[in-house]
Amino acid sequence: MANTYRYLPDTEQDKKEMLDFLGMSSIEELFEDIPSELRLKGELTIPDADPEPILMKKLNQLAASNLNANQYPTFLGAGTYDHYIPSVVDHMISRSEFYTAYTPYQPEISQGELQAIFEFQTMVCELTGMDVANSSMYDGFTSLAEAASLAVASTRRSKVVISKAVHPESRAILNTVAKGQEYSVEEVSLDTDVTDLEQLKAQVDKGTAAVIVQYPNFFGSIEDLTEIKKIADEVGALFIVSSNPLALALLQSPGKLGADIVVGDMQPLGVPMSFGGPHCGYFAVKQKYMRKIPGRIVGQTHDEQGRRGFVLTLQAREQHIRRDKATSNICSNQALNALASSICMSALGKNGVREMAQQNIEKADYMAKSLQNKGFNVLNKSAFFNEFVVELPRPIKEVNTKLLESGLIGGYDLGIDYGFDNQMLIAVTEQRSKEEIDKFVEALGAVVNG
Repeated sequence: MANTYRYLPDTEQDKKEMLDFLGMSSIEELFEDIPSELRLKGELTIPDADPEPILMKKLNQLAASNLNANQYPTFLGAGTYDHYIPSVVDHMISRSEFYTAYTPYQPEISQGELQAIFEFQTMVCELTGMDVANSSMYDGFTSLAEAASLAVASTRRSKVVISKAVHPESRAILNTVAKGQEYSVEEVSLDTDVTDLEQLKAQVDKGTAAVIVQYPNFFGSIEDLTEIKKIADEVGALFIVSSNPLALALLQSPGKLGADIVVGDMQPLGVPMSFGGPHCGYFAVKQKYMRKIPGRIVGQTHDEQGRRGFVLTLQAREQHIRRDKATSNICSNQALNALASSICMSALGKNGVREMAQQNIEKADYMAKSLQNKGFNVLNKSAFFNEFVVELPRPIKEVNTKLLESGLIGGYDLGIDYGFDNQMLIAVTEQRSKEEIDKFVEALGAVVNG
């Protein structure tokens, strides 16, 4: 069988020819310079290689043990969401000129890739209400940490204040980066489902480089950006907002509400869940911070014949400029996923993106009211987008196990990061039908009352 060992092409004859070329008689001779005490004695304790057909059967059986959103309706969000992705997205990003492309260092042969990034930047600016956006970043979590670092460098202050209503993983990444760059991070407590503004006022001072909130926040609730902006301005701190780009189709943009930096994750627009990654972060700023933005910016220009063209305008990362002058060394762009988001937004159009966002609001509201009618306590006091918190009389892990038996993927256990016992964060996107929502409500009632 020609493909039995497709990935092990070296035959005994191949090995003999290579050894002959090297003037050696055996593999042992090839490695004789390595001291014997450092060399492996015996064979590795790994299974023998399988022929490819048998291996593929085994791998498919392992993959089939995963339960996914194509099989079961999912009400799990918490940063990764089941959203509609137009079929054209996968067709376009599967074209070889896109999925094999990396950084477009040579603009004369990279115009398509550069234009795709330029369009992505433009769309991000429209959604966020900001002046400039970069070519993307790893994900929304690292984008937030990079925003904090920009604020510290710009203000020459050494403290960042962040709400506990910001995604726990964003806060974890921020603390990691802050340790290396030697600035402190203070967390602001909650007022039920939003940031405690009185506590925020008490913690912000003249040493604060930035105030960071999420919009909508981790619990799905809408923060009062106008009031938070006033608190930041009183001490001259930068205002950083981490935001779901889909929600910005309907919410007032952070830029219009005074944000200095807006970051987030493009996963809700065209990037599949893929069991948690890869994602695509965005990073947008007011023009005054353009030269301090991490990563790359693609700019529009004209060639000597007056034709429209695109180039890498700013590249403030360590592989392009002096390391000590670089704004970041962890800001490689996610060009393929950024392209997926751009295609998704283009396919849906402005009205389509707004309709998609509206369905998230209406379906989440319908489910919250249905749960309340069943006697469940929905804890959100503020308006919410597509997530909300419900209190249950039993442990969430136990409830989710029972829901899975009913063919439903339950919500996120807030006990994991917040220590909130028996509180579930439920996500409802446009993908969920009325029948699926009703089934979940009935199943949840049966689980907690059964």
